[in-house]
Amino acid sequence: MNGELVTLAADGYVGDWVGAVGAAGVFLLMIVIVWQIAATWRARMLASREEQYKTLALKYAQLLEDNVELHRRSTEEMRITRKELAQTRQSLASVEKMMREIE
Repeated sequence: MNGELVTLAADGYVGDWVGAVGAAGVFLLMIVIVWQIAATWRARMLASREEQYKTLALKYAQLLEDNVELHRRSTEEMRITRKELAQTRQSLASVEKMMREIE
């Protein structure tokens, strides 16, 4: 039996199989390494994008608060202006009435 093994190894038949299996193993290892590097890169990109979305959401929330404050101020200014306009109309009506009485 030992004679057969030596003969097979001497023919190079077993050595070819071992080399083929070894090469396949190396290629498989390289594929797994590249796959993992790509997966890690993709995960980092997604995390970066998520961080950008969070920053954008915070910026939007701040702008929305600023917009609400500006709207409140403009509404208050319009209320004051309407009140002053009503007073001006009332004063103008009083002046017109007084001028008609003088004539």
